[in-house]
Amino acid sequence: MNVAQSGFGVAVALGALSGLVAVLVPARVRPGLVGAGTALAGLAGVLAGFAAMAGQSFTMTLPGLLPLSGISLRLDVLGGLFVAVTAGVAVAAGVYGIGYGRHGLESRNVQGIFPLFVVTMLLVPAAASVGTFLMCWELMAGTSLLLVLAEHRRRRDVASAARWYAVMTHLGLMTILIGLLVFAAHAHDDSFAALRAAEVPRGLKDLIFVVTLAGFASKAGIVPLHAWLPRAHPEAPSHVSALMSAAMVNLGVYGILRTGFDLLGGGPRWWWVLVLAMGAISAVYGILQAMMTADLKRLLGYSTTENLGLILVGVGASGLFAASGQRVLAGVAMAAALLHLVGHAAFKTLLFLAAGSVVYATASRDLDALGGLRIGMPVTTSLFGLGALAASALPPGTAFVSEWLLLQALIHGLPVAGAATAVVMPVAVAAVALTAGLAVATFVKAFGVGFLARPRSAAAETANESAVSMVLGMGLAALACVELALAPSVVLPSLGMAADVVLGAGEQAVSGAVTIRLTGITGALAPVQLTIALLAGIVLAAAVARRAARRRARLWDCGGGPMSSRMEYTATSFAEPLQRVFDNVVQPETDVDVDHHEESRYLVRAVSYRRRVPDRIERRLYQPVLAVVTAWGQAGRRLATGSVHRYLGYGFYTMIALLVVLAVTR
Repeated sequence: MNVAQSGFGVAVALGALSGLVAVLVPARVRPGLVGAGTALAGLAGVLAGFAAMAGQSFTMTLPGLLPLSGISLRLDVLGGLFVAVTAGVAVAAGVYGIGYGRHGLESRNVQGIFPLFVVTMLLVPAAASVGTFLMCWELMAGTSLLLVLAEHRRRRDVASAARWYAVMTHLGLMTILIGLLVFAAHAHDDSFAALRAAEVPRGLKDLIFVVTLAGFASKAGIVPLHAWLPRAHPEAPSHVSALMSAAMVNLGVYGILRTGFDLLGGGPRWWWVLVLAMGAISAVYGILQAMMTADLKRLLGYSTTENLGLILVGVGASGLFAASGQRVLAGVAMAAALLHLVGHAAFKTLLFLAAGSVVYATASRDLDALGGLRIGMPVTTSLFGLGALAASALPPGTAFVSEWLLLQALIHGLPVAGAATAVVMPVAVAAVALTAGLAVATFVKAFGVGFLARPRSAAAETANESAVSMVLGMGLAALACVELALAPSVVLPSLGMAADVVLGAGEQAVSGAVTIRLTGITGALAPVQLTIALLAGIVLAAAVARRAARRRARLWDCGGGPMSSRMEYTATSFAEPLQRVFDNVVQPETDVDVDHHEESRYLVRAVSYRRRVPDRIERRLYQPVLAVVTAWGQAGRRLATGSVHRYLGYGFYTMIALLVVLAVTR
């Protein structure tokens, strides 16, 4: 019995059945049934993914379901990894959605599409032909777009975010479509097996890789194709945001691995220098933007760009080492990238679900209006704090091992021969180190200002803990974070095998060349030992602080009285010193309005200060393009006068122009 095939079939069937149930049952029981069905589908998907990673791959062909090529599925080790990660996120999001879905999201449309979105994400890594892959990719984009629009009647920004997402995701689909169709034109058919065996000229391979890289990088939210992500992820319902940010964006990385390493068989160094450069820029720029924003979910969206950038740094370094013949370093860098992908899925799920609980309780995402949530929401506060630690790359956080492993691969790659390596590796090391430091500051801001400070609004002061199912969903994600932080060696062998499979497809095979082993309980880098030491230090510090607090001291407070929320740091003021340091990069916009009394201009009535940090790349790249498109549309309006005679004239002159072109070119 093939466990992978059975589990995958059960996962798809349960997801489809959950979507059907959402249409048939009444609204009061709909979120519970759909959430439970989605969670069960996720469990089956996790089982299928683990089985595929253990070697139980399967192939399935359904020729009658699609014209021309039909449906072709194959789940191998690489696909199994992404199926397991996606399904694991779906388990937590499904359980969380049981309670969160009762917050105005009981409609048939939202509840019916949610499990179908999960199914489409499970199908993408299992697709084994160009036609099947593109169909599943488009279904994934369509279902996620409809879920982003779920709350469009509540907030005006939702429609704008959905338009950005729709345009960017379909432009990405077009580039992927062009690249894979050009690739398939040189093969016997559109199956991935035929693409691997196809003889494609080197120049055409370069074109295919660059074009498909643009499409997959757009889905992963990589700079400069990231503009949709910090818009769409915050505006979607929070359990959908978790699926998009912790699972869907990973499939952009999957596309790069599948196309660049598997189908194209690896490539020259400049391919991977390009990937590494895009990743490094995305990591630094994403975490800078996250540091500057006061919107909690937008902060997490930019953090996704940062972490996907780190993953691409590992992927690019791995490809560069493989092209240079450094088999061991290539395997280490790839294993680090895959470990960070798994860890990011865990802690980003937890953070988005916790942010959803905050929105659920306070109806606000503005960190400057929150604070004091530790009193009314102690469990959510603790779980968000755990997620913030996991995302900060500090021991014993979830991201610590993966980023440490990535840095080891980059540092040991410095002596590798080649001008490209000598230039790129030091820059990559600096980018990863800078990103790690800024990530700590970003999540200190998010956790300290949003949860530990004094309440800055009535909603924050009266916030209550979330429903049991929501806490349980966050708890499942938290357990994954703890397991990856304390026992990463449980998943490292499987990830090392996946790295072998990915890199073994090219000319520089690394199969069996890499063995990764962490030290035990007595080792210097043992995660459990670090955790015990840190916990002991925290307990000791808390005891000293409590003893000191018992001593009543009478201090002169300059007449200020007890501290209020206006005396504490806000998210904006916390980020201000770093904004000054990176002023030339972020280029903030500041507006100060001074209102004077009518009796005298020397007497100030009020001063208002507003600071905005716009996305510089969006302002420099996208706004000029949008201006041209707008001007083109306005010019088109002048052509569409409503006159039938003019429209016939357009057709006639177009026909004449085509005939002239044909006559000249014959």
